[in-house]
Amino acid sequence: MASNENRQAVRELIAGIDDAVADKLLKGAVDLHVHSGPSTMPRQVDHFQAVEEAAAAGMRGILFKDHHYSVAPFIPIMDRVLGHLDVAMYGGLVLNNSVGGLNPFVVDAQLKMGAKLIWMPTAQSANHIRSSHRKQRLASNVQLKPSPAITVVDAYGEILDEVKQILDSIAEFDAILSSGHLHVWEIWKLFTEAKKRGVRRLLVNHPMYGLHFTYEDITELAEFGALIEQSACLYVDSRFNVFSPQDLKEHLLAAGVAHSSIGSDLGQVDNPTPVEGLRQAIKLCLALGFTEEEVQTMVRDNPAKLVGLDIG
Repeated sequence: MASNENRQAVRELIAGIDDAVADKLLKGAVDLHVHSGPSTMPRQVDHFQAVEEAAAAGMRGILFKDHHYSVAPFIPIMDRVLGHLDVAMYGGLVLNNSVGGLNPFVVDAQLKMGAKLIWMPTAQSANHIRSSHRKQRLASNVQLKPSPAITVVDAYGEILDEVKQILDSIAEFDAILSSGHLHVWEIWKLFTEAKKRGVRRLLVNHPMYGLHFTYEDITELAEFGALIEQSACLYVDSRFNVFSPQDLKEHLLAAGVAHSSIGSDLGQVDNPTPVEGLRQAIKLCLALGFTEEEVQTMVRDNPAKLVGLDIG
């Protein structure tokens, strides 16, 4: 449940930051966590609108995430229509049951259609389902047909053979591997196996939200080579706010600026738009004492490097 106290604190803090400074830092930003539509859940912007709004803000790129289908095959069409806006567009695949779960054949096909990122299961992961008890964490606002809970390990805690095949494909295409909504214990197993198999690009999404991370886990996974992405929606003036401004500072410092990024994780109705959420996150970071250069590293340089964009 969103914290009204946290949201009021955010409003007060960001009110003291010049909009022009935030707008300057938005230019060139790359948002790797955009929930535009169509989707099984209501969205306030579609994929085209998300690109148009990003372009208006001067952003460099966005990556579309839907829990139940991949936007990747549509990117060439979108590029034909919106390419003149000079916003790099990316799609990826979330390995929930709605797309075949841990299916290496689906992953192979999607990577060959341009998928840039493969997320491990999110809404249908075993950890997500367990953590949604009483809807305190990782709850979904759409009721899909019940499906099996997915884990990437067998009964002995070893990575499944089909997951190893998926990791090999990710390595072959030099794509990004996200831990999705797995439990931190599974993530350690997964990333260790991934690195052995040549996966170079590792991403953790909102580690302190429903994934059972400790601060030590954040620090150690950052040192292991993962980019630690914090979701703006959990900290800004959003109905998904569950953390205080000070929490954001601590979560970012646990990984360190050099290993941190901020994605909006926005696009839902009755929330800030992805661009506005990222703008608020930028202002909040500045209010918390991060320098302009540090904020630029987290919203521009680090996500750009992860997707292979030249930051100049």
